[in-house]
Amino acid sequence: MSAVSERLPTFPWDKLEPYKKTAAAHPDGIVDLSVGTPVDPVPELIQKALIEAADSPGYPTVWGTPALRDAITGWLERRLGAREVTYRHVLPVVGSKELVAWLPTQLGLGPGDRVAYPRLAYPTYEVGARLARADYEAYDTETFAATAAGTELDPRGLKLLWLNSPSNPTGKVLSKEELTRIVAWARSHGVLLFSDECYLELGWEADPVSVLHPDVNGGSYDGIVAVHSLSKRSNLAGYRAAFLAGDPAVLAPLLEIRKHGGMMTSAPTQAAVVAALGDDEHVRVQRDRYAARRKALREALEAHGFRIEHSEASLYLWATRDESCWTTVAHLADLGILAAPGDFYGEAGARHVRVAFTATDERVAAAVRRLA
Repeated sequence: MSAVSERLPTFPWDKLEPYKKTAAAHPDGIVDLSVGTPVDPVPELIQKALIEAADSPGYPTVWGTPALRDAITGWLERRLGAREVTYRHVLPVVGSKELVAWLPTQLGLGPGDRVAYPRLAYPTYEVGARLARADYEAYDTETFAATAAGTELDPRGLKLLWLNSPSNPTGKVLSKEELTRIVAWARSHGVLLFSDECYLELGWEADPVSVLHPDVNGGSYDGIVAVHSLSKRSNLAGYRAAFLAGDPAVLAPLLEIRKHGGMMTSAPTQAAVVAALGDDEHVRVQRDRYAARRKALREALEAHGFRIEHSEASLYLWATRDESCWTTVAHLADLGILAAPGDFYGEAGARHVRVAFTATDERVAAAVRRLA
């Protein structure tokens, strides 16, 4: 076994293979609700922008074109309420997962440095710490936010604090007041705060707020960076399009490192992002699709005996039957439905499953029939 593989956990979805085979044996085929990958078409205006930029023989820049930086700063101000955002406050990245996985390494963290992330969380936060050989720990977001961010975490040696609101997997949204307390705590202890906000435009029963909002950060971006992706809001998972926004003192050295590493977004993708961030209508259309699928699946799951917790935002329903998540996964697989076991996201999820509503209308309808 290589030194790298020894540092990494087993890839979670490999454990789902036996259940996937069971679900695939259903006479009407599998309904795969285990992953959050988009299935709907890339909006035409974005495809058009990509095609028009296809003749791009030269190397793109890591920082992106002026048009891309204008599009990002404009969107941050229009959609998130950010103020006085300049080119120095933004940095394109090659999809948000790449950033999450390599951020501790690019920040120069290593043994003795601590990385903290939510107790129920996207597994790549831990992977990033492991790749850097940094120490890592999970914290309870609700307790941390409710106690004025004063007692949950020991700040000594803590170099990177991850937030994730709306949460993957739970869909929980932190309030403006909670975010404000956490930002103040991180600053008071000199802890760098990265906020993963990739689901921010997919709020259903809450209106998610960014750490970039002046009501949260007091009008200063010092010590905070937000991570945004176009995978969910614009169906661009296949394009690998994301960006960072926040403290220039953090982004400037990241830019230099990424220049040396050749971590540049392709020129056609940059043009596609400009088109995507300049148009709100396709986001509304996609939200309506997801809202209808969410409603149908939620009602079917609840009628089947599930309880849905949190799930105020994002692309998932956090569901439980008060039993082992693997018992629930097996039960759903017998119905031809594949869900993600909650313990993929931490031990605190051992009695839940994450149900994505990113399948097609036809497959969601099939799941509803089976649950009935």
